[in-house]
Amino acid sequence: QEQLVESGGGSVQPGGSLTLSCTASGFRISGKVMRWYRQSPGKERELVASISTAGGMTNYGAAVQGRFTISRDNAKNTIYLQMHSLEPEDTAVYLCYAQGRDIYWGQGTQVTIAS
Repeated sequence: QEQLVESGGGSVQPGGSLTLSCTASGFRISGKVMRWYRQSPGKERELVASISTAGGMTNYGAAVQGRFTISRDNAKNTIYLQMHSLEPEDTAVYLCYAQGRDIYWGQGTQVTIAS
């Protein structure tokens, strides 16, 4: 079964850090652009970060620039999102996305930032 599975979400206090992982099964992420999106209630789905097929190019949403880092390990079939200086506004379900010939979405992992 082809799927993306996110992990690493949780609840942390403002200013804290989390690292999310997204592992693919049933297909290889090499050759695919990988992205993290997030979705909050009442808000549109927002692009958080994007990474090129070999990891040489990354892009970030303005809201997370300088605080989040996306990376990938094609050998492990996994991408990561390191999140620092977390703010309550970062509270959302974080979803993994893969784009090649086909598009894949993960189910998401909840990140909650609260005192």
